[in-house]
Amino acid sequence: RQNVRTLSLIVCTFTYLLVGAAVFDALESDFEMREKEQLEAEERRLQGKYNISEDDYRKLESIIMEAEPHRAGVQWKFAGSFYFAITVITTIGYGHAAPGTDAGKAFCMFYAVLGIPLTLVMFQSLGERMNTFVKYLLKRIKKCCGMSITDVSMENMVTVGFFSCIGTLCIGAAAFSHYEDWSFFQSYYYCFITLTTIGFGDFVALQKNRALQKKPLYVAFSFMYILVGLTVIGAFLNLVVLRFLTMNSEDERRDAEERASLAGNRNSMIIHTQDESLQRGRRRREPYRAEVTDLQSVCSCMRYHLHDYGSSRGGIGGLGCAFSHQNSFSSQLNPNQYFHSVSYKIEEISPSTLKNSFLPSPISSVSPGLHSFTDNHQLMKRRKSI
Repeated sequence: RQNVRTLSLIVCTFTYLLVGAAVFDALESDFEMREKEQLEAEERRLQGKYNISEDDYRKLESIIMEAEPHRAGVQWKFAGSFYFAITVITTIGYGHAAPGTDAGKAFCMFYAVLGIPLTLVMFQSLGERMNTFVKYLLKRIKKCCGMSITDVSMENMVTVGFFSCIGTLCIGAAAFSHYEDWSFFQSYYYCFITLTTIGFGDFVALQKNRALQKKPLYVAFSFMYILVGLTVIGAFLNLVVLRFLTMNSEDERRDAEERASLAGNRNSMIIHTQDESLQRGRRRREPYRAEVTDLQSVCSCMRYHLHDYGSSRGGIGGLGCAFSHQNSFSSQLNPNQYFHSVSYKIEEISPSTLKNSFLPSPISSVSPGLHSFTDNHQLMKRRKSI
């Protein structure tokens, strides 16, 4: 399931890229060619008008490009450096300023490695707290309105998150259109590119009329807008995007449970097989137990007088009655009393079977004296003693 989902995502992503490339090609290609032609025509006109050589024109062009960032004032004082640090750790990366020294470039890499994960975790945590607060507010509002169902569903949270994002973009668009002299659409575009951390750099705030040094309130608003706006976007992403990102871990957990269940079934099958083997072993031992039981069975019980005891002993061949009541029997011998004589019915069996049958066993109640029966060959035939 995870492999199918991953393959589907790869196919969808590449398809989306192909569609986007085709659309941008159709929308921007002709405009780019026309703009290039216009710039080349203007370049030839300026060179002819002021008699500027090709080399001088290229040098003048590079100077203008390098001087463009300085039109907004000093970029590397504290306010400008703070602005640059925000664009680094939030991965916006306008490109309006960049370190010029090797030490600055090395520190920028180290600063980004530590700052980007920290910032992502912070925005995710702030987004979760914001979602919790919004859920609490929605529940209170439902209670105040007297609604019977006060539970806040995922649809309610997504709806509130969506309109919060739209409202944040509109507020920023109105403010920047006022301070930067952009149209509302251009300002909205700038806010969207900024808060989604795309950061093309074609529109950058605080880059006109030395705004970083002369407009502290506007600078503070710009910084706070970026941070709060990213928090709102992060809260919305926690509701929508991260829900799909956790599907992979849920599938892994489900697969692990299925593997554990299959392993448990295999173990139960092994135990069941062992139980069946034990039962078959017990069934094989049943005939031997039956033989022991036959040898312990009482055929008849009769009353004898004591003067007949000696003859009955001789008839038995000198063997005493060996069973669980033997001790009590011997202790109760009295000339004036009767006693019970037990007659054993012994089937004709082989010597080996007889020996195996008289082995000591916890289920046998025959006393150890019966082992002497195996040495008497007269018991090989069917015999009764009365």
